Amino acid sequence: MTDKKSFEENLEKLKESVKSLEQGDLPLKETLTIFEEGLRLSKLCNEEFEVTQKKIEKIIEINGKPTAEPFEEQI
Repeated sequence: MTDKKSFEENLEKLKESVKSLEQGDLPLKETLTIFEEGLRLSKLCNEEFEVTQKKIEKIIEINGKPTAEPFEEQI
C-alpha cells in the first residue's frame, strides 16, 4: 500500500520548506536536502493541479454546459 499524501499535505510541507530556506541559517548540506525535497513536492503539487484543471475543463467543455465525461490521465 502506498502512503500517498494529499495535495494539501504536500503544499503545506512545501511551504514549510520555503520558510526554512528563507531563514538562511541552515548548513549547506541541509539546505540542499530541503531544496531537493521542495522541488519534488513542487512537481507533485503541479502535476496534481494540472490533472484537476484538465478534469474541470473537460466538465465545462461542451457548449459551456456542465457535462461530466470520463477523463483519461495521460501520464
